[in-house]
Amino acid sequence: MTQEKILIIDFGSQYNQLIARKIRELNVFCEIVQPTINPEAIDLRETRGIILSGGPASVYAKGAPCCDNRLFFLGIPVLGICYGMQLMAKVLGGRVDTARSREYGRATLTVTNNHLLFKGIPKNSIAWMSHGDKVKAMPRNFKRIGMSHNTSVA
Repeated sequence: MTQEKILIIDFGSQYNQLIARKIRELNVFCEIVQPTINPEAIDLRETRGIILSGGPASVYAKGAPCCDNRLFFLGIPVLGICYGMQLMAKVLGGRVDTARSREYGRATLTVTNNHLLFKGIPKNSIAWMSHGDKVKAMPRNFKRIGMSHNTSVA
C-alpha cells in the first residue's frame, strides 16, 4: 500500500518546518528534501505534488541553489513559494528582476484569480514576505493568481 505525500524542496527557508507542519495538519504526509534530489528517485505512485520553498538567495547569485529541471516535467503539480517561485519562473523561460524595494514582513496578498489554490482565502489577506527579487515576466502558459503591493506576481 502506498502513502500519498508532498515533497518540499528545501532552498533554505526559515519556514520549511512550518509549511510541513501545516500540510501534516491536513493529514497529508510531507517530506523535506534537498534540492539535489534526483527526480528518478521520486516515487510517482506516492508523490502528489512538490513545493519549492523560499530561501535567502537571489536566483542570479553566484552559487544560488538550484534543482534538477526534470522535476518540472514529472506530471505532478509544483508550487513555488518566494525563491522557489522565482527559480521556477527563471528556469521555465520567465524573467526575474531585482525589486526596487525589498518586501519584508507583513504584506497584503491580493488574490487575482479564483484558483483552487486560494479556495477559502479572502481576496485580500495578510502574508509574510521576504524577498528582494520579483518575477517580472512569467513563463509561457503561466497565469497570475496573486499579487502584493510590491510585486505583480505573488
